[in-house]
Amino acid sequence: MSSPASGAFQASPLPDDAVELGRIQDAWGIKGWVRILPHSADTSALIASSPWFLQPPEARFARGFSAFTGCVGVGVTEVKPHTDGLVAQLEGVDDRNAAEALKGVRIYLPRSAFPATPEGEYYWVDLIGLDVVNREGVHLGVVRDLMATGPNSVLVLEYTDTVDGVEQVAERMIPFVAAYIDKVDKAERRITADWQPDY
Repeated sequence: MSSPASGAFQASPLPDDAVELGRIQDAWGIKGWVRILPHSADTSALIASSPWFLQPPEARFARGFSAFTGCVGVGVTEVKPHTDGLVAQLEGVDDRNAAEALKGVRIYLPRSAFPATPEGEYYWVDLIGLDVVNREGVHLGVVRDLMATGPNSVLVLEYTDTVDGVEQVAERMIPFVAAYIDKVDKAERRITADWQPDY
């Protein structure tokens, strides 16, 4: 089995502000391209940034993986959208066998490398963990995920509810659209929404 060219992948510490943005699914074509499964519909950071920081697949998927160990940085020659993800050419990955050797690899970028967003637009990673309150100041939950539903995204909140005297973790969803979201304050780590707990 062919591996990435020696020296193409440089051992590198993972940046402190690193965010996992996707995984390598498999080889694409015969010239060393790889197919990427992004974690978000917004792929602008992956398309605009180089180098990428790579880590081996998680232990449960890593059987037989030997392309590299630890964290490595690799230059990105080209990235382009393809069907429901991206395809990319990485430096030193010149044939299908070398690309196949990277299956399952996790892709990270430092948050500081993301392109600036227009006013009123946000990266999903910046919304995770923010508190959500309504106009009356009632705490609705903490953003745990964003879910794409066609043209709009939906905030998935986690909150504690009491049922029959027992506290339990519950989930609430709020469309992430101007009709319901009044303000996103990243500095205060808070989102204000026009939403009621019983909706």
